[in-house]
Amino acid sequence: MSAYRAVVFDFFGTLTRAVQRGPQHAEIARSLGADPDAVRGVLDRTFRARARGRYGSAEATLRWVIEQAGGRPQPSQLRAGVPARVNALRADTRLRADAVSALTAIRRRGLATAVVSDCTHELPAFLPSLPVAPLLDATIYSVHLGVCKPDPTIYLAACDELDVHPSECLYIGDGGSNELTGAAAIGMTPVRLAAPDLAHHLVFDADTNFAGRTVRSLTEVVGLIDHTQLHHEVASH
Repeated sequence: MSAYRAVVFDFFGTLTRAVQRGPQHAEIARSLGADPDAVRGVLDRTFRARARGRYGSAEATLRWVIEQAGGRPQPSQLRAGVPARVNALRADTRLRADAVSALTAIRRRGLATAVVSDCTHELPAFLPSLPVAPLLDATIYSVHLGVCKPDPTIYLAACDELDVHPSECLYIGDGGSNELTGAAAIGMTPVRLAAPDLAHHLVFDADTNFAGRTVRSLTEVVGLIDHTQLHHEVASH
């Protein structure tokens, strides 16, 4: 059994607690002249396309969403709406209590870390301000790459930035976007985070057929690394 050199994390629902859309999203819809329920429906059914950057810039995407929901926003409204959406997603985002300590412990053991996220334009705008940002060696965003998990390209982009082989990586995720089977398909070792709060997580394309290893917290990932390292050292002697 080889020791791992990197741990690749999903972001929403993995480094964060379960995500639900807060009240700011409805306020944004109303400020742009659209019905909040109609906007929510558009957001839900177009997540993967938006996460691939299909509709262009953040402003162009917001205009498209609002128009699909029956609104006719003015340019000035859209300019205000883009930072409002960043603030809304930031408000929805609560890091897990052990996110910083787990990432710190993993890096202290000499492993590299990365985030691979299916996300829209907002996450790259606010993740750099979060306490986990200095603890990540790479951040891979679907909206920048133009592909979503489980496309191999998104996992391999993380490997390239970290200069590791997929077989040297643990992949930790809650299972959205069929991410765990996708990680396994390119040779990573996937581990499902099954934290209790995820019963209420906003998730698309859940990885329901995954039957691999599961942990209940990010702290357990550190223990898993230590256990694997111990087996590797024993096998090497």
